Amino acid sequence: MQIDKDKVVSFHYRLSSPEFGLIEDSHDGEPLLYMHGHGGLIAGLEAAMVGHNAGDSFSVTLAPEQAYGPRNENAVQRISKSHVIGSDKRKPDFHPGMMVQVNTNSGPRSVIVIKVGLKTLDVDANHPLAGRTLSFDVDVVDVREASAEEIAHGHAHGAGGHQH
Repeated sequence: MQIDKDKVVSFHYRLSSPEFGLIEDSHDGEPLLYMHGHGGLIAGLEAAMVGHNAGDSFSVTLAPEQAYGPRNENAVQRISKSHVIGSDKRKPDFHPGMMVQVNTNSGPRSVIVIKVGLKTLDVDANHPLAGRTLSFDVDVVDVREASAEEIAHGHAHGAGGHQH
């Protein structure tokens, strides 16, 4: 059965980039499960999955525009430490590279701390892989028809997917 819209796909992957080498490898755990055609993967990887079958292995390299998008330099900002969710105000322990949650007008958002000041943090709200060329080595484990319930919910159910 080929991967196309409303098929539930389970797969393993290795994610790498020229800058970082191997970033992530799912082979030590359960395969990832998603329903094709519902935005459950980054656009370039979902497009590369089309037409593959269970047992297929393939590699794809994605430009930033096909993955997490280009870096937005306007996403680097100076904020008050008071906007950080759950920080210990008496003894904050912030350091560059740390991921923190901040309150925004659109709700909580994860950001990376770049620089720590006395009362402020310089943070980067870009996805950590934004602006990066990414390579995926994919092993398709299984492809099946989505159930009516999965289609109605817009996502896969079961191990590796969303459970109710």
